[in-house]
Amino acid sequence: MRETWAYYMMMIGIGTVVVVVVLLMIMFVAKWVINKQRNKGITKGAHKLPPGRRGWPLIGDSFNWFNAVASSHPPRFVQQQVLRYGKIFSCSLFGKWAVVSADPSFNRWVMQNEGKLFQSSYPKSFRDLVGKNGVITVQGEQQRKLHGIASNMMRLEKLKFHFLKDIQMVMLQTLNNFQNNQVIILQDVCRKVAINLMVNQLLGVSKTEGEVDEMARLFSDFVDGCLSLPINLPGFAYHTAMKARAIIIRKINNKIEMQRQEAILAGVVGNNNGVLGRLLEEESIPDDAVADFIINLLFAGNETTAKTMLFAVYFLTQCPRAMKQLLDEQQSLISQRSYLDGEDMLTWEDYKQMSFTQCVIDETLRLGGIAIWLMREAKERIEYQGYVIPKGCFVVPFLSAVHLDENLYEGAITFNPWRWMDPLTQEKRNWRSSPFYAPFGGGARFCPGAELARLQIALFLHYFITTYRWTQLKEDRMSFFPSARLVNGFQIQITRRDDELKKIK
Repeated sequence: MRETWAYYMMMIGIGTVVVVVVLLMIMFVAKWVINKQRNKGITKGAHKLPPGRRGWPLIGDSFNWFNAVASSHPPRFVQQQVLRYGKIFSCSLFGKWAVVSADPSFNRWVMQNEGKLFQSSYPKSFRDLVGKNGVITVQGEQQRKLHGIASNMMRLEKLKFHFLKDIQMVMLQTLNNFQNNQVIILQDVCRKVAINLMVNQLLGVSKTEGEVDEMARLFSDFVDGCLSLPINLPGFAYHTAMKARAIIIRKINNKIEMQRQEAILAGVVGNNNGVLGRLLEEESIPDDAVADFIINLLFAGNETTAKTMLFAVYFLTQCPRAMKQLLDEQQSLISQRSYLDGEDMLTWEDYKQMSFTQCVIDETLRLGGIAIWLMREAKERIEYQGYVIPKGCFVVPFLSAVHLDENLYEGAITFNPWRWMDPLTQEKRNWRSSPFYAPFGGGARFCPGAELARLQIALFLHYFITTYRWTQLKEDRMSFFPSARLVNGFQIQITRRDDELKKIK
């Protein structure tokens, strides 16, 4: 009887999978037919599009695209097409025509015309997870309003007089708990540090280690589902990510309610505690929009900060000369502090003296930047240098293809932080305005937390490298799909540095 029941259950399971696969195929074919009809005018005038190829029926070049971005060298597919067609080319991605660019001037032009000629466009799984009211996906006036709030809360004065001390407290709390010869997965450690920092700065609260561990796990599941197939069934990454999102949103809503109750008891409308406090003072923003906004910043801050911390240590491990120069710079700051007033905390002036550290951060962002490509959609028919970009066409500025262009950066795939000390690179180095270096995007969607992220990364490097030595235990490599990561998490064994090294005379 049990065997019969198991057999029927197995058949039901197989049948469910078959039905799902068939439905997906029908949906994909239907979408392809609709897009083909919609794009008849495009294909008839294909000579006006940038040159390119159609690729395979239905799937176009989607597999080649994802194989490249999942590797350690994301621009591989783009660079192959550039050799054949030029820096701006067309191809079929995700069932639609796309104009892909490795041209720095065109990329910057697209970013500068966000909301005018172009609008952000993301896969359904990404939109569902980050939320329709988040600063990443929202459009128009609401996007400008939310972006302005985030930028104001992370302006330079806040970094100097508020975030600087808080960041160091989180670093010390997290990094002082390791034992000599302990084996750690640095990717997990960096994720915990970043989550702790973002929760502290956005929600205005500090979490226990157990709560931080839980949030780190939730965000790991959340991020892995952002570019997955939108199948909301157990066993699929999207389903797991949506469950993680629901828990994170519930935690944010609980904090919203707690903060409102505290405000009522205090007899004030808001206590301006963190970004959340500022949002609650904006009466025109409903609670669901507040929760989406917070989860957007948690997501963006966690990805940028955690992965750049991780990649910086990874690159430094492979480049002992850079490691030594960075350590010398950071230990000199410790020596200066002990001579001046004996304080343990770094000051803003100390941070501004980290010149080589900034070179390491710039080089890490160039080689392992999180925003390797952007997805935009043409809002209207656009003409550019003799090409026609039809309304509704995907436009993909591939930022990593510019960052790894040998014509722009000699030895482009080599970690070389000294390149940023060359006076000839200073124009490229301006990450706010340079078309050649855009790790934080640009235009209306320029990352509002860029300065904060750099400060967090610099302070992490200071405390980690002056506290520990480490030995890499397992080979590793970068991958950028479904999210930026080291495939083995960067397993290392750490030992505390001799205390005498911190007392250099």
